[in-house]
Amino acid sequence: MTGAAPTGRLMRAACLTSFAGPDGVRVCEVAAPSPGPDEVLVAVSTVGANQLDLNTMRGLGPGAQTPLPLVLGIDPAGTVVAQGAGVDGDRRGERVVVKPNISCGQCAYCRREQEADCPSQTVVGVHRAGGAAEYAAVPARNAFDIGQLDFEVATAAVHSVPIALHALRAGGRLDPGAAFLVTGATGAVGSAAVQLGRHVGARVVAASTSRAVAGSGVRAVHYDGPASLVEQVRRLEPAGVDLALDTSGHGDVIGAALQCLGWKGRLVVCSASLAKDVCVDARALYLNRQSVIGAASADYHEVSEALRLVTTGAVRPAVGRRFGLAEMGEAYAAIGDRAREGKVVVHVA
Repeated sequence: MTGAAPTGRLMRAACLTSFAGPDGVRVCEVAAPSPGPDEVLVAVSTVGANQLDLNTMRGLGPGAQTPLPLVLGIDPAGTVVAQGAGVDGDRRGERVVVKPNISCGQCAYCRREQEADCPSQTVVGVHRAGGAAEYAAVPARNAFDIGQLDFEVATAAVHSVPIALHALRAGGRLDPGAAFLVTGATGAVGSAAVQLGRHVGARVVAASTSRAVAGSGVRAVHYDGPASLVEQVRRLEPAGVDLALDTSGHGDVIGAALQCLGWKGRLVVCSASLAKDVCVDARALYLNRQSVIGAASADYHEVSEALRLVTTGAVRPAVGRRFGLAEMGEAYAAIGDRAREGKVVVHVA
């Protein structure tokens, strides 16, 4: 091991102690980690609060395999202070942000550099200790150099922008002038998707339950229910949209987005909440040659590409509310606000 790791020290961390939702989270003192082989130790500055955290707190989805107690936090950003054996070069002092999903590196998808589709991937802050703590030990490959990018912006970007980029590609080519609908457009992934659509020259419809939905070069739709969403989008795009990307994760919204598709329209679902039931018109899906695609995570090269887009200003992730580590309960509660704008960020340091 290289560097001054806080071996034997106690650190503050947000720990999940029971599958009781946010009530199962405690900010307490735990032993600080040391980096293992091929790992780096990050002194954390910021970390996000995410829907995946809420699912983990309830033991749902990937959270069903969560070992308790567990330090939460999937997307920490901070400074490398130590590294384990096998890490190339000296990364101490490097400013980094962490890609949450860790691929196995051995399956057919990983060998093709399609790590987002690795069936054996694990997640920082879900299957192993995360970054809602003063220190986090993570695979060196998952720690991306951010140069002088602000830690808060890096945390807001590392999960949302690559996922939006991957989801767009999963949905097929989005040509300039194509009709593109984003639901949940004021959330972290939704905001990134809107900006990516605008970047490629699509006709973007940004839809949200928040009245704050807006944006230069896009058409904003504020809806208060599925029927309202369909009516307003169809008014803007009578022939339907070419591509819809749902980032809300709500079944009723996903069903409405399906009704907004045009001929050979594609719907990409890249989020999942507790409202999971979806109503599908199978006849319309079949006759109109439409497709529904699930997309999660991102390939490693897409994370690098997304961070470059953020660094150049082509995409600017929205930061919504900010909290301190002692306010983790309030941070997680803020995720459930469907009128929320941007990423909920927790400042650890």
